[in-house]
Amino acid sequence: MVTVTSSELAQTVELSGTVRARTSALVAARIPGTVSLLQVREGDRVRKGQLLARLEAQEQLAQAGAANAGIEEAQRGLDEALAQRALADATLSRFQVLYDEQALTRQEFETRQTERALAHQRVARAEARLRQARENARAAGAMADYARITAPISGIITSKQVDLGVTVFPGQPLMTIDDETSYQLELVVPESYAALVRPGTPVQVSLDTLQKTVNATVAELVPAADPASRTFTAKVNLRVSGLKSGLFGRAILALDTTRATLLVPKQAIFERGALTAVWTVDQTDTIRMRLVKVGKAAGGQVEILAGLTGGERIVATHRTTLVDGAKLVP
Repeated sequence: MVTVTSSELAQTVELSGTVRARTSALVAARIPGTVSLLQVREGDRVRKGQLLARLEAQEQLAQAGAANAGIEEAQRGLDEALAQRALADATLSRFQVLYDEQALTRQEFETRQTERALAHQRVARAEARLRQARENARAAGAMADYARITAPISGIITSKQVDLGVTVFPGQPLMTIDDETSYQLELVVPESYAALVRPGTPVQVSLDTLQKTVNATVAELVPAADPASRTFTAKVNLRVSGLKSGLFGRAILALDTTRATLLVPKQAIFERGALTAVWTVDQTDTIRMRLVKVGKAAGGQVEILAGLTGGERIVATHRTTLVDGAKLVP
């Protein structure tokens, strides 16, 4: 026989969540085109930089060709400007001799000086046009390279939104790649627990599909709450083999608070049909069956939410020989 007393019990909360990759890349088209090559499908593992698909984009190829032709035209313009500058320099040198011998008027000499200055300016403009043509060609080449769809990270293809021959547009998702080296459980936390859950909070995670239970801690809290559901997201890093995005997980968070509650030995509780009860002993040592509502288990004890009050006596171990109304014999 034991006396029911109030005890301090660490407060916990059970939450559910979804397993997701910590690093997930959504591969999207950057130029319009038609999928002419598709080398992967869902479940394939890829490495960073691997060719995934290719787009047929004739417009970008034509722009790249035109940009390269622009480089050649700008180079010819620069060569012509350099030749004119060389001629202007030589002409001014000859006129300088004539001017020094006073065989030439000052106006004619200044005209040649102006022509030489203009020739130098034409060279500068031609050089600038050549630089601009090269930059345009580089930009056009980069746009043409966007026709090659490569993997931004190493991982596994978890979804594919396009097929061979489909026309895509800029920004349209093509496929998703998850990094298999790190996963996390994203928990949906009611905002009523916002002040109690913080990074470092201990968590016991249960993954029903893998039939595994691991201990971890909260690694990150999303600072913004969802205004529709009034919840925010807590992320728990997982180091378990066999994880995949989308798996269901349950977590018990140990909050940094305690509350007063009644605890009784687990052996004192028994069930009668769908009812849960204990044997109580009143002041006249009469045994009575008492229906109770139980809560969480803590070690070898169980929390009593309703049905008992502090100071009452109960039989510590349930025995099938006990009957309601019997007298307790010391």
